[in-house]
Amino acid sequence: MTQHREDSLHDRPRRRRPRGQHPRRNRTEPIRANLGVRGGRVAEISRADLRGAQVIDATGLIVTPGFIDLHSHADFRIQGHPQASTQLPQGVTTLVGGNCGFSPFPVADLEAMRTSSAFLEPELGWEWTDPGGFADAVDAAGPAINMVTQVGHNALREAVMGGEQRLASDDDLAAMGELLATAAAQGVYGFSTGLIYAPGTYSDERELQYLVSAAGRHGLLYSTHIRNEGARLTEAVEEAIRLATAGGARLQISHLKAAGERHHGRTAEALGLIDEAAEAGLDVAADVYPYTASSTTLTTRLPTWALDGGTAALLRRLADTEARERILAEMRQGQATVASGVMIAHLGPGRYQDAAGQSLAQIARSEGVDDAEATLRILAAHDGGASVVLHSMSDEDVDRVLAHPRVAVASDGWVLRDQGRGRPHPRSFGTFPRVISHYVRERGLLTLPEAVRKMTSLPASRLGWSDRGILRAGSVADVAVFDPRTFTDNATFSDPWRLATGMHAVLVAGRVAFDGGEVTGVRAGTMLRAGSD
Repeated sequence: MTQHREDSLHDRPRRRRPRGQHPRRNRTEPIRANLGVRGGRVAEISRADLRGAQVIDATGLIVTPGFIDLHSHADFRIQGHPQASTQLPQGVTTLVGGNCGFSPFPVADLEAMRTSSAFLEPELGWEWTDPGGFADAVDAAGPAINMVTQVGHNALREAVMGGEQRLASDDDLAAMGELLATAAAQGVYGFSTGLIYAPGTYSDERELQYLVSAAGRHGLLYSTHIRNEGARLTEAVEEAIRLATAGGARLQISHLKAAGERHHGRTAEALGLIDEAAEAGLDVAADVYPYTASSTTLTTRLPTWALDGGTAALLRRLADTEARERILAEMRQGQATVASGVMIAHLGPGRYQDAAGQSLAQIARSEGVDDAEATLRILAAHDGGASVVLHSMSDEDVDRVLAHPRVAVASDGWVLRDQGRGRPHPRSFGTFPRVISHYVRERGLLTLPEAVRKMTSLPASRLGWSDRGILRAGSVADVAVFDPRTFTDNATFSDPWRLATGMHAVLVAGRVAFDGGEVTGVRAGTMLRAGSD
């Protein structure tokens, strides 16, 4: 294929809509047509025959825009594995990073950045200090898919205040605001918070309002991992809505869920609050991954003060008998997650490095201790860097959130390599095909057009795009071609290192990046910069 000559895809015939279902706004029913690509963009969609330098026969297949993953942490991996081997078999052509308050910039204290993001297992050179430098480094790596960045609140706070547990002063706010303005000028699309993670969890509403208002002035999306996803879920959603409304920012509530059996069902009220806010005029939406387990750092099980000062300070406390006993006492007083549902996903070299796939409860039993003690032993043995999978949600809540028209599909994943160690969450390997195979084909929770909308035009609209996430003359030719009868996720919690199948071809900027079940080696992706794309 050459970018300067026309190429064509033959689309599948129109399918009859199931009885009782009706078209929804912003959803397009399948049609039989041919699609011509020239110069990296869609040149024509026509029922007439098209001829070109390369013809992909898509007879009996579905041709859609490439999928846009609105919530990932792949910015910490893209430089080390720009081939994105786990993403192309899923039809993903764009990854959005900088979520949950974590971004690989700005960098003031490199060691602090390394340790705070260790659970993401970064594959970065860290040869930059700002988002512009990071973007240049990603482009130099030659990514196979597109990357979008946001600036994270945790990164801003670390750059200005370190990992301290204190309220921001006026000078702190001004300094973070300047860094946020620089990030906006250098092309980030959003500002994100992760309000369960240190140091972001130490912020009060005054600090958040200042930064969300700054994001609003710069036209950035406000993406938030809200402050609580259990007993105070509705309060946390209300806080996010209040901040975005006052700050004039568009709001994206990240991976909406109700964690913990006692809190199952609370997503109904959370979605009601989102609908009410939208009806009142707020530009608000959410996203969700199609699994009942999450994945994060093991340090989220600790009392927040234990991380005051960052990972180095935590390790000092774990080595101090008095501080360690205080941490244990608070953990034992109120655990948020049942230890049997906490599975070790990955640990670096150390005493427990072969524990991936075991539950925290199993490790505790094997050592004759409780799960709180096991948690501290693992963190101490691995320099505070441990990722876990948490089984804490219900199918009913996932169904409710996924089916909601304001909710996009997103992975919250970060694994880009197709081979590796540990037991990472399967969402990095199978989020998008799982929606098609499980929620469309097997269960009928979604129609195929609605599922595709949630993975293409809906996330594109959150980023303000009018030429991505859709197929029409002039749009960017990021394209996925798959068989709706066989497109399937194969990764499981016990065996996650399995790629999706059923994807026929993927085009990025009009060039074939995946074909016949194989990554082609064509790397036509880029770092997308707001204001210049």
